Amino acid sequence: MVEASIRSASKGSAGRAPPTAPDELAALASVDDATVPSLAALAHEVRLAWAGPMVEVEGILSAKTGGCPEDCHFCSQSAAFDTQVKATPFLDTTEVLTAARETAALGASEFCMVLAVRGPDRRTLDRLIELTALVSAATGLNVAVSAGILTREQAFELAAAGVHRYNHNLETSRSFFGEVVTTHSFDERVDTCEYVREAGMELCCGVLLGMGESIEQRLELIEQIRAVEPCEVPINFLNPRPGTPLQIRKPVGALEAIRWIALFRLALPSVILRYAGGREITLRDLQAMGMTSGINALIVGNYLTTLGRSPQQDLDMLARPAHAHRQPVGRGLSARGGVLPRLRAPRLLRLPA
Repeated sequence: MVEASIRSASKGSAGRAPPTAPDELAALASVDDATVPSLAALAHEVRLAWAGPMVEVEGILSAKTGGCPEDCHFCSQSAAFDTQVKATPFLDTTEVLTAARETAALGASEFCMVLAVRGPDRRTLDRLIELTALVSAATGLNVAVSAGILTREQAFELAAAGVHRYNHNLETSRSFFGEVVTTHSFDERVDTCEYVREAGMELCCGVLLGMGESIEQRLELIEQIRAVEPCEVPINFLNPRPGTPLQIRKPVGALEAIRWIALFRLALPSVILRYAGGREITLRDLQAMGMTSGINALIVGNYLTTLGRSPQQDLDMLARPAHAHRQPVGRGLSARGGVLPRLRAPRLLRLPA
């Protein structure tokens, strides 16, 4: 099956679709561990053919931490659980701009402000609109926002303010969602994704693997991610947090992580597929392998409530042969292929081969 898929992928580089049919993905999901490197090589070929060799670098900031009313079982920021994360107010302007400038200094192309909220109220929305303009003017970075569930009107306000990408993850499949979230519905997440695209922002819609979902549910999730047509898909792996209902789950194994990175690339050949939370404990010394298994973007520095490895380690990894990174860039195309004229033209930086 892998050999046949490699032949199919070579046709994909000539403009035909890669091996993304659900039955083919299901077959590839069940190959033995010894075959995973071949699967990774296939995904890398598809990534190069459809998305090119460049790697996009992003920094994120928890601009409002803890106290979230939702009960996402994986999240230590939920007020429903007794965790070490305590509610803090929105960071002040100086703190946000300092973090944005530090992100720009690392050579990142994007800065994402993340809020632990169900969705933004009027005051929060106005603050995000204000900060978007300030960050953009101070750094030249593309500004992204992750602030929970949106109404259609809120999505259009953020788009008009210059937010170029909005993050709202599906996290897991529809059939498993109720096992890990009960305070809002899967459909509410899908609706927010639709509003983001309708407003003209790029949609960042990611996944969290390792919460107890089955292989079939991961394959279901792939199809549901494809249906919302994201520009970017962050791949997160569960890093079990003390005090949450998922605290005793074991992390995903390294080869299993590589397998699913590859499968997401085969299913979504042209997206920005981003290394996100949990990669350090899941992949450990195999993080560089992910860069040749379908990944073409990463978050540098720390995450929302957990530590990442040092930015220099990631930049050193990108300096290896076959890697390069963007500084700074707007993709210019929405998920539907429409041009977003406010994005800057790309300036690309290639690191030594």
